[in-house]
Amino acid sequence: QVQLVESGGGLVQAGGSLRLSCAASGRTFSNYGMGWFRQAPGKEREFVAAIRQSGDSTYYANSVKGRFTISRDNAKNTVYLQMNSLKPDETAVYYCAARPDNVGSIYSAARYGYWGQGTEVTVSS
Repeated sequence: QVQLVESGGGLVQAGGSLRLSCAASGRTFSNYGMGWFRQAPGKEREFVAAIRQSGDSTYYANSVKGRFTISRDNAKNTVYLQMNSLKPDETAVYYCAARPDNVGSIYSAARYGYWGQGTEVTVSS
């Protein structure tokens, strides 16, 4: 079991920045690939970014490339999502998730076995 707790959400103006954190506990954090997903009201959950266990490979949705950065600190059991130039349509609940292996698509929510409770991000226009 891996427990995940997100923090760092809040209200920000369009064009602003936020840094989300996800603290993990339980199993060895460095064994897990990590991802960030988001779900806006009335929409399906969508992939945002992911990072491999060692942090040497990162992946992004096209919509956030160049503005968001995912990183991890395995010594602190934490994964981060730095979000810059935020847009109003990025208002959503942001979830971090952990996947215990490298089987299947890193972009697919179904490949992640553990999820946090989410942190709400509101981007005002």
